Amino acid sequence: MDKLMRNKKAIILFIAPALILFTGVLFIPVCKAVYYSLCNYKINYQPKFIGIKNYVMLFTKDKTMAIALRNSIFFMIFSIVTQLICGLILAALLTNIKKGRNFFKNVYYLPCVLSSAALGLLWMFVFMPRLGINQMLASLGFFGGDCTLGPQWLFNTEGYIILPIWVISFVALWQYVGQSMMLYMAQISGISTDVYEASYIDGCSKKQSFFYITLPLIKPMVATAMSLNAIGSLKFFDLIYNMIPEGFLSHKADVIATHLYTQAFKFSKLGYGSAIGVVLLVLCLIMTVLINKFVKTESYDM
Repeated sequence: MDKLMRNKKAIILFIAPALILFTGVLFIPVCKAVYYSLCNYKINYQPKFIGIKNYVMLFTKDKTMAIALRNSIFFMIFSIVTQLICGLILAALLTNIKKGRNFFKNVYYLPCVLSSAALGLLWMFVFMPRLGINQMLASLGFFGGDCTLGPQWLFNTEGYIILPIWVISFVALWQYVGQSMMLYMAQISGISTDVYEASYIDGCSKKQSFFYITLPLIKPMVATAMSLNAIGSLKFFDLIYNMIPEGFLSHKADVIATHLYTQAFKFSKLGYGSAIGVVLLVLCLIMTVLINKFVKTESYDM
């Protein structure tokens, strides 16, 4: 192994495939997107360099961008907090049961592997005013038996954060909490049972062992899961696109990814869309750095 590590040709040979893939799939497209964001670029026209005019327009004149940024930040904070809490609770509960553990793991994780487009259409019908939840509640005597008098789950535009964004946030929690749960369960299962047995001998309860043993030992996975949740929620697109009928809310339910799609692919403003994409990339990088900085992790021998 030492001889292989000193062989520079072997090192280059092993690194080359990953490096070529990274360069072709990620690095070059990102560099081109940054360049296009500084251009007036539309389909069938050559890019024309205009400097930072796209960014100036994005943050000074684009009202939809302000709404999209607000919704994306709310969605990110909601996802990080709720998936952290719910994922930890589910992981702790399922780790401590013996019968039915695999069944419940599969039940909670199943939505993660289903098509978001199909789930979006499914939940759209669930929250339609004349169907789903409203109809069920009306049949139980709510709203005077008239389902149309129930909440307009996907069409109410009142409030700083409108109701459809709250609804989609809870649907996203239902869909992706299984992913956080599995990450935490994988980390918890790596903790030696001897550590817990020693704590019980010293008089610790299960609640105390969770807060003073489990949580400190799974902090690295907490940081990883929070980073994944932050990045995934910032670039969230499919549920919003499928659950909100186009044009009904005048872009009040837009997030950064849907605004990017509208500008780049519907209005063919590829340069402006690239600027939105660069802003999204910067936000993802900032959140990753902040999470790694503030979620302190230590190394323990288990």
